[in-house]
Amino acid sequence: MSEFFDVYTLIYLVIAVLVLLRLRRSLGQRTGHEKQRHQQGRFGGPEDANQAPTNTSPANDDTVVTLPGTDRRSAAARGASRTPARDWGDFAKPRSARAKVFNSFAEIDPNFDPGEFVDGAHAAYEMIVNGFAEGDRKTLQSLLSPDVYDEFLSAISERTKRDERVESSFVSIDKVEIKDAKLNGSTAHLVIGFVSQMITATLDKDGVVIDGDPTKIVPVNDVWTFARDLNISNPNWKLVATGS
Repeated sequence: MSEFFDVYTLIYLVIAVLVLLRLRRSLGQRTGHEKQRHQQGRFGGPEDANQAPTNTSPANDDTVVTLPGTDRRSAAARGASRTPARDWGDFAKPRSARAKVFNSFAEIDPNFDPGEFVDGAHAAYEMIVNGFAEGDRKTLQSLLSPDVYDEFLSAISERTKRDERVESSFVSIDKVEIKDAKLNGSTAHLVIGFVSQMITATLDKDGVVIDGDPTKIVPVNDVWTFARDLNISNPNWKLVATGS
C-alpha cells in the first residue's frame, strides 16, 4: 500500500511540475524591474502615466544624441527644407551666378522679389536726389545708411554756409537696372544702375548760377548700392554707397 501510494504521488508531482513549467513559459517571469522601466522615460524624466512603456532594448532604441554642429536630418530632408530655386525671369538667367545669389537671398527671406526691389529703388532714387537738393534731412535719414547720411549732411551743411541752393528736377528716369548682387553673411547688397534725364543747377545767395544750367537737360548715370540684413523683419533697404 505504501509502494502504491508512493508511485501515484510521484506521478502527480511530475504532472504538477510540467504544468507549472508550461505556465511559466506562457506568462513570462517578472524580474522586479518592470515598474522601474515604465517610469524611466526616454531621457531620464518621468513618462506620462497613460503612455505605453518605451522599449529600452539597445537594438530598438531610437534615442539619438546630436553632436554639436551636426544635423540629425537626412540629406534629402535637409534639401527638402531649403527654398527651391526660383525662376527670376529677366533679372537672372537660370543657373547663373546671379540666380544663385538670389536663391541665397530667398533662403533667408522667402519674400525677396527683385521686381519689387527695382520698383522701390526707382522711387528711392528720385526721393534721395530731390531730398538732397532740398536739404530734407528727415527723408534722407530714412533712406540712407548712417555713413552715407553723414556725407550727405556734411555737403548740405557746407552748401548752407555758403548760402547756396540747388534747383533740381527729373525729366525722366529711363532705366533702373540691377548690375550686381552679393550676400555677406545675412546682409544682401544690390548694385543698381540709374539712367536719367535731369535739369540741375546750383545758385548762390543772389540767384546767380554757379554750376549747372537751369534750362538744359543733361543725361545722368548713377551707380548706387543698397543693402539690407535679410534676417531683420524691417523690409527697408538703405543706400550704402554712391558712384557714377
